[in-house]
Amino acid sequence: MTTRLVTGYPRLLARRIATEVLADRGVRVVMLVRTRFMEEARRWVLSLGADAERVEVLEGEVTAIDLGLGGREYLDLARRIDVVHHAAYSTSLEVGAKAITALNIQGTREVIELARAGLEQGSAPRVVAYSSVLALGGAEGLLREEDLDLGQRLRSPAEETMHDAERILRQAMDALPVTVVRASMIVGDSQTGEIDLFDGPYLFIVLMLSSPVDLRLPLPAGGDLPLHVVPVDHVARAGVALGGMREAIGRTVHVVDPSPPTTRHAFERIAQVAGRRVPRGMVPVNLTRALLNTPGLERLTRSPRAFVDRLATRARYSDAAARALLSPRGVECPPFEAYVGPLVAYAQARLEARRARAVEVDVDDPLA
Repeated sequence: MTTRLVTGYPRLLARRIATEVLADRGVRVVMLVRTRFMEEARRWVLSLGADAERVEVLEGEVTAIDLGLGGREYLDLARRIDVVHHAAYSTSLEVGAKAITALNIQGTREVIELARAGLEQGSAPRVVAYSSVLALGGAEGLLREEDLDLGQRLRSPAEETMHDAERILRQAMDALPVTVVRASMIVGDSQTGEIDLFDGPYLFIVLMLSSPVDLRLPLPAGGDLPLHVVPVDHVARAGVALGGMREAIGRTVHVVDPSPPTTRHAFERIAQVAGRRVPRGMVPVNLTRALLNTPGLERLTRSPRAFVDRLATRARYSDAAARALLSPRGVECPPFEAYVGPLVAYAQARLEARRARAVEVDVDDPLA
């Protein structure tokens, strides 16, 4: 029986990766979990039913030397794993520069060191590192999977650290079997709508759901711009599939919607599903940023303007490698129309539950 290590718990992506791995009955999963999440992780494992017996919860810290493990425990882990799914990263606008650097940069280095230790112990663990199109910063136009250093402006700590983490991973590709899964903005599960962090487009979903039914909100930024989102379950499915392909070694793969909706179409559909009036007109980017400074919006996110900055780009992402590797195996991104309903329904249910408990919407990143 082979063993896969998954970092990033309690984030939904890490949990979806684990359940995707467990679909193979001949595989065990080790979840690296920070001390404060251990009890929660044990409860989550029990919720897996019969699969729980193939899951080990290992107390550790991805940003610490040797993952916070004892020497013998660390070498044992390095020997017995065959794939590391490294999903402990953050693109959240709520995480401070020091914390996001530790997570995205130091966490990546520690995972690479674990793979090197495995190589020295006689194994050769694959590394599947989950990244973000934010690594490409403010670059525009058609961006290829092999692109990274384009002289682009890196506009935030998230973009800077994701970019630097990918440079570390590319350097490691010379000696280790590494695959980078570069996803667009991750949204909820395409079937259930579940999401663990109200971020990105959820700002506008929440605004729409919280507004009077007869209020027609303006569209943010330019309506003709593509909205680059991808459901979390598709990212997990793609990453696990790529982790089993020799052809994916040494590659960066864009896990994106090949036909993203425009901003206008996406928010019109969200309004229709939510039973709200369809947005009318567009607010220029500068005015949108000003509107999002409205008192009270900090309850939803402390950096709403940064999402508008992400929207205001004309980048397109080529997914040639993804199509070549994943399409023959039936792993394809569902269209936005197929999952907009579950996204809105889940957000609505969360808001109603919060209101019932008279508690503000919680947007804290559990990895912060």
